[in-house]
Amino acid sequence: MIERLKKIQEKYLRLDSELSTASDPNKLKELYKERSRLTPVYNKTIEFLKISSDIEDAKNLLPNEKDEDMHEMLKSEIRDGENRLDELAKELEIMLLPPDPNSGKNILIEIRAGTGGEESGLFCADLFRMYSRYADKVGIRADLIDSSPTGIGGFKEIVFALEDERAYDLFKFEAGTHRVQRIPATESGGRIHTSAVTVAVLPEAEEKEVDIKDSDIRVDVFRSSGSGGQHVNTTDSAVRLTHIPTGIVVSCQDEKSQIKNRDKAMRILRARIIDQQIEEAKTTSDAIKKQMIGSGDRSERIRTYNFPQGRCTDHRIGFTSHNLSSIMEGDMDELIEALLEEDRAKRLAATK
Repeated sequence: MIERLKKIQEKYLRLDSELSTASDPNKLKELYKERSRLTPVYNKTIEFLKISSDIEDAKNLLPNEKDEDMHEMLKSEIRDGENRLDELAKELEIMLLPPDPNSGKNILIEIRAGTGGEESGLFCADLFRMYSRYADKVGIRADLIDSSPTGIGGFKEIVFALEDERAYDLFKFEAGTHRVQRIPATESGGRIHTSAVTVAVLPEAEEKEVDIKDSDIRVDVFRSSGSGGQHVNTTDSAVRLTHIPTGIVVSCQDEKSQIKNRDKAMRILRARIIDQQIEEAKTTSDAIKKQMIGSGDRSERIRTYNFPQGRCTDHRIGFTSHNLSSIMEGDMDELIEALLEEDRAKRLAATK
């Protein structure tokens, strides 16, 4: 471990040196991002190497120390240092796991109504509110990209961006089918209904990651429908992009400007192309699937929100909270930490 940590120390100092001489904005951005990712590991590394050195010095002094009190103090220093090294080794073992290739990326989250009619659309709105409030709580801005509202306050589909280097790691396990059990506002008989909503978490791709030729895209413009103001509804501002090689179709109509709608549609298109490539890669690797908490497929039921019992259950890790009302208000810390902890445990087990 010592040699591995010394290499981390060398890499961090090399990044510092490169940052002091780099002038290209894109290069600087990459260097700052890499150093930011490495800083927590570097700090633990410095502490580990310092304690290791102190223990070695104490062990060298111990055989020749004649004073009884000093002898005991050295032994105590060695014992405490070794206990701390054990703690640091476990922490570093987790921190040195290979990072997810999408870690650090901004993400797009798509929420779509599934089975359950209007009630499913209303729960789309509830999930959007839950995610937005949690994002706000941790200091991540949610930016609405596109939506298809229903007439009673729900959404057939809503797409929003979370722009922060923590976004993917915090939200990546939200992909899948979310089931809700409650008495709908539209239900006059007081019966409990079961509805479903699907969530996709798409790492946002940079232009250089996806080569999209103009000749591969068919662009259609049309008049927006739904809410959005008089101007939106009376001009051909909505944009539909069809990526011919993959058949992926993206529509965007939330902005008054056709140019802005096209830009947002391109963001979604790039992310969906990358997501398709990731899914294709997953199907060829059973090992990857076994290490993941679920497959991330929309078809997989990952969580149930039972309102009559105030219960939220994540079926992948056996997590249950009876504080559903707080979770729906964005208090997702306990749930997300449980998912991250289970993921770390699975990845550690796979390395042994």
